[in-house]
Amino acid sequence: MATRTDRRRGYASGDARREQILHVAMQEFAENGYRGTSLARVAERAGLSQPGLLHHFRTKEQLLIAVLELRDQRDVERFFDDAGRPPPGLDLLTGMVRLVEHNARTPELVRLFTVLTSEAVTNDHPARAWARTRYTRTRAQIAQALREAAARGELRPGLDAEAHASRIIALMDGLQTQWLLDPEHVDMPALFRDHLEDLLAALRP
Repeated sequence: MATRTDRRRGYASGDARREQILHVAMQEFAENGYRGTSLARVAERAGLSQPGLLHHFRTKEQLLIAVLELRDQRDVERFFDDAGRPPPGLDLLTGMVRLVEHNARTPELVRLFTVLTSEAVTNDHPARAWARTRYTRTRAQIAQALREAAARGELRPGLDAEAHASRIIALMDGLQTQWLLDPEHVDMPALFRDHLEDLLAALRP
């Protein structure tokens, strides 16, 4: 009969194996996209049989969603407070600069995001709902930060916060694509930081 210690060891082993699968799947999705990734290949790279993989993730769609949730969770843990709240006001933009600097050291995560959000424009892609929700949430967070800064007198009143939020996101995503294609000639963190400094200078009262 299994003891409580045995069960705890089993849970820990299962969690470690799940993390391993997610790490491998993250690399596969980044390299091959959703449709080009197979569960058989993920299982092989993780050192599992396909039935062993299906014990943790029953479908490729379920595996994809778990990978995307893990990616977002890491960003929240790294840049948000303990309650999962983004920094207020202009601190959020400072945090975005740090995020871009971090992304420049993790090309596999940037590639994963770029590949999957590009694929997600098709109606039947399983990441479409995730991508729409993520963009909606990110736009709202940036717009709210700009409005807070305007309310404090740090930025001029009456600015179009939503429009500026969309432009900031477009810059970040566009720089990521250019950087992935030509990292030697595209200094993603410097370009993003310089753009935000120019934007804030133009928006100050």
